[in-house]
Amino acid sequence: MPTILVVDDDPHIREVVELYLRRDGYDVLAAADGDEALRLNRQHRPGLVVLDLMLPKVSGVEVCRQIQAERPVPVVMLTARGDEEDRIIGLGLGADDYVVKPFSPRELVARVAAVLRRVTGPMAAGSEGRRIEVGALHVDPDTREVSVGGEAVALTGREFDLLHFLASHPNRVFTRDQLMDAVWGYTFAADPSTVTVHVRRLREKIEADPARPRYLLTVWGVGYRFGGEP
Repeated sequence: MPTILVVDDDPHIREVVELYLRRDGYDVLAAADGDEALRLNRQHRPGLVVLDLMLPKVSGVEVCRQIQAERPVPVVMLTARGDEEDRIIGLGLGADDYVVKPFSPRELVARVAAVLRRVTGPMAAGSEGRRIEVGALHVDPDTREVSVGGEAVALTGREFDLLHFLASHPNRVFTRDQLMDAVWGYTFAADPSTVTVHVRRLREKIEADPARPRYLLTVWGVGYRFGGEP
């Protein structure tokens, strides 16, 4: 079982979350602030981070940014009900999921397990299909590597899963709800901006002109499709 790093300045939340995670067999590290979270992440390289956005010393958003810059790792954010802007920023920085406070510890553990399944399951193992090549874009599901014009592109785990899913179904239109179900793989706290943010980040990384995309196309009023045949 992977090690989970729990980051929250509320000792009661840390204790309860740690208790429930350990009960399900996870090893758990705990941090009370952003500095400690970054230190533990570098020292122990956890398999997933449960991260509160409201932290002393270093904000949760900055912790997420630094963690993803150092080593992409799944992140489940803990947010207050009104923190939509920070939540969208966190998702854009590579966070995989969020849970709104107050939350059920059992729901949080279920979210953690679901995210880990996406990272270590069949799609992560590359059993979903062959290498996809469209123009300058190459997507390799076996190595989970993406390149454009021969240059490697660094994607988060969720960004890769979304790109690979769309590219595996060229020209088929998917709604945001369908993408949430197929890529996130479970009932997610409904927020259409989640898919929108990930598509925007992908365009910034793989499109020559993100404002006029070739690969990730918007079908207005419906959703998104991948342009071109693999």
